[in-house]
Amino acid sequence: MACPVQFLCRGLRTVGLVLLYYVFSIGITFYNKWLMKDFHYPLFMTLVHLAINFCLSALTRRAMQGWTGKPRIILSWTDYLRKVAPTALATALDIGLSNWSFLFITISLYTMTKSSAVLFILFFSLVFKLEEPNPFLILVVLLISSGLFMFTFESTQFNLEGFTMVLLASFLGGIRWTLTQVLMQKAELGLQNPIDTMYHLQPLMFLGLFPLFLYNEGLSLSTSEKLFRVTELSPLLYSVFTLSIGGSLAFGLGFSEFLLVSRTSSLTLSISGIFKEVCTLLLAAALMGDKMGMLNWLGFAICLCGISLHVGLKTYYSKNKGPSLRKLNSKSPELELPLLRKEDERDDWAAEYNDEDEELEISLH
Repeated sequence: MACPVQFLCRGLRTVGLVLLYYVFSIGITFYNKWLMKDFHYPLFMTLVHLAINFCLSALTRRAMQGWTGKPRIILSWTDYLRKVAPTALATALDIGLSNWSFLFITISLYTMTKSSAVLFILFFSLVFKLEEPNPFLILVVLLISSGLFMFTFESTQFNLEGFTMVLLASFLGGIRWTLTQVLMQKAELGLQNPIDTMYHLQPLMFLGLFPLFLYNEGLSLSTSEKLFRVTELSPLLYSVFTLSIGGSLAFGLGFSEFLLVSRTSSLTLSISGIFKEVCTLLLAAALMGDKMGMLNWLGFAICLCGISLHVGLKTYYSKNKGPSLRKLNSKSPELELPLLRKEDERDDWAAEYNDEDEELEISLH
């Protein structure tokens, strides 16, 4: 039996990982919204983020390979184009439209509308038979959809164009996370480690989003004094610097999610995501001046009830089912983080996780 000191250490570790996840997740939301006030090229910004993510994930893979001495997985062109491309395209459009919407809507409306992604994830999980049909899912759908309707009803800061973009991004997000789960659970591909998944997704995401960027922003950006027609060096360096910060935050978000799931569980990430949305709305009202009435807050509360019910149902049914191919074992070396451990901590790490027999389910957060 673990002593109180071990429980305290695990608790502090979990709190620290959750706070790290909050910093990157909430930080990139507010940062992108702030950046869009002066830099009106969200698709180009997304392309820069993808390029930075690819470089950082490549460096991380190289460091992990040097630490473990084992070569990282590299997919064949056939598997890469046939099995990774659909996930990459859905992910690119999801992120691109989400960033694009910041030109039109508030952070609170964005946060609330993106919560509807749970509905689309449920739908596509049923289509791909990743979820089993359950009557309680109807209640989850009703709670989330009615909460979203109440939140947007008579909203003084409602923008139809931005709302449509986020709703479409949520729809694509349902496809994205469902395909990502399928992709990471195919053992023959060897993409169980999210860093490897990020590395393989970024190039195709870049290529998938680039035509939309050329059509919508290419001509405007080429004649803009923000980048290509600068008369002084300082504005160019400022633009590059601000875009690089956003790319680093995007990579930090993906890595912090991986860190939180691998060191705790996907349930912790899901519950943390619920409270993160509450924090985001409170900060949006306090810092950005987002206006929300009583009906809007009530709709938000109802939506959170639906998301909480969904998390609870997944937890209940996963505990009553045996191990399946849809789960990753938390003892897998692919989920260990050697870069974050000192040499003398390896034995403590192994002893701690030998006592744990919980299966780690891939999060559809």
